[in-house]
Amino acid sequence: MEPIRKRKIYHEVLDRLISAILSSEFPPGSKLPSERELMLKLAVGRPAIREAMLALQQMGLIRISHGERARVINPAPDVIVDQISSAMMMMLATNAQGLDDLKEARLGLEVALVRGATRKATAADLERLAEAHRALQAARGDHQAFVAADMAFHSLIADISGNRLVAALTRGMLEWLSRFKRDLVSVRGAERVTLDEHEKIAKAIAAGDADLAATGMAEHIQRASGLYRQLADLAEILG
Repeated sequence: MEPIRKRKIYHEVLDRLISAILSSEFPPGSKLPSERELMLKLAVGRPAIREAMLALQQMGLIRISHGERARVINPAPDVIVDQISSAMMMMLATNAQGLDDLKEARLGLEVALVRGATRKATAADLERLAEAHRALQAARGDHQAFVAADMAFHSLIADISGNRLVAALTRGMLEWLSRFKRDLVSVRGAERVTLDEHEKIAKAIAAGDADLAATGMAEHIQRASGLYRQLADLAEILG
């Protein structure tokens, strides 16, 4: 048996508020009681209430606006992913294995997503995908615009797959990778290869060939990951 750990009062307040939100006592869109009302109901001081409210906001469960009572929000997948972005960037900056782990996770997710997108793509989706590829072609020579168009192409495939949670996570991973070591992702000649690989993936989706689309996506991500690793090693050598 372990000793009973003493908890701070705001932890108790936080637990009560989370329970109330999850039980729909305060459903999405509703406002929480004011600080004063909570102080009276829970018999605690203002600091405990404020710490608990700040924690709820950091969790993405409420939105706090100046001069208004906190409002419960529906934590959409994109909001959830955004909540962990800073921690992910810290991991990439301080954990040598973190980048490889992230790229491996991206490979698994995007290969699965492109299979789903191939099965579910409508005529309108295919036109959007063609437009995304045209935007990538138009961005050649402008590195920042090209990276943004590249991300948009992958994000669109994730959206077409229909899995909102995994699509949001994929968008998050693309953003984390693009923000980490930006100077290492620009290589002469790489744009042409990326365009050809994207075209292969888009054609496979349009043809309804999930296996070919998955193979194309895997080759594309693995090629990019290998190139990134070479550049990172070179940058480390050059100091």
